[in-house]
Amino acid sequence: MQHPPAVSVIIPARDAAPTLARTLRALERQTLEQPYEVIVVDDGSTDGTAEIAERFAPLVRVIRTGSAAGPGAARNRGVAAARASVLAFTDADCFPTPAWLAEGLAGLASADLVQGRVDPDPEPARTPFDRSLSVQGDGGFYQTANLFVRRETFEAVGGFRDWALEQSGRRRWAPDRRRGRATRTPIGEDTVFAWSARRRGTSSAYAAGALVHHAVVPGGLGDELADRWHWAHDMPGLARRVPELRVAVFYHRWFFSHWTAQFDLALAGLLMALAGRRRLGLLAAAPYLRRLTRESTRYGKRGAVRYVLGMPMVEAATLAGLLTGSAAWRCLVL
Repeated sequence: MQHPPAVSVIIPARDAAPTLARTLRALERQTLEQPYEVIVVDDGSTDGTAEIAERFAPLVRVIRTGSAAGPGAARNRGVAAARASVLAFTDADCFPTPAWLAEGLAGLASADLVQGRVDPDPEPARTPFDRSLSVQGDGGFYQTANLFVRRETFEAVGGFRDWALEQSGRRRWAPDRRRGRATRTPIGEDTVFAWSARRRGTSSAYAAGALVHHAVVPGGLGDELADRWHWAHDMPGLARRVPELRVAVFYHRWFFSHWTAQFDLALAGLLMALAGRRRLGLLAAAPYLRRLTRESTRYGKRGAVRYVLGMPMVEAATLAGLLTGSAAWRCLVL
């Protein structure tokens, strides 16, 4: 009789043809000495996602959902088919380093829930408005780009909930043109899952050695504006469901981060200066302007100009999304 694997890797995938093969090649190269399996859940793709995954059999099994149900539901389908007592989650645009599984399992020796490290893919050159992901600690969002959990913890919580999809009208998101997808992905189902587990006494840890690289997706100013609006509008809804974020993640409870607080302060100072015709109010913009200038140096001269001119518009869109979302969800986040 074949022994069950030590860990089951669950990957939800929708229209992931551009990156999935690289993800699965990275999983083939794992240094873990124990057996493991990979389950790709094709969540209603319209491209060759399932066919690409099938080429990696027998390591990879493919489950087709038939229609897009959301990333949380796709992960739940994968877990239902998984055979291991440890579940490892990553995404179809993430590229695990060879020691990823071994380091993640080592982290579970002292915790029931392990957040792994995520760095942007180091290969492509960065541009001002590209998109990627960075996770450098147990920061409170528990991104499933790199998350390990024991099966008993998963079952005690009841799996993932795509809470944003449960709201009337929430399915009508704009297309994700940057990735060539018909709709954008809902946010926060991983955060809701992890905090539901933590409320039950689940211990969590961070494993810096369990590293995955996240794809860097290029885009322009319009793409960044749309991305910021998308997540900012639903962030207050996530905060309403997970009030612990105000202490664990947010800046001084009411601001999403220190950089949104800096922009809000700069905007308030500008409005005060215009209303009272007092230039002293412009001093409030100093912290924001210092950060903007410092971060622009990453992109060379031409990229720096694009960044300095474009980021205030992006951050204004973020604030507008947070404010309208705060009203819609009746939960203030700035």
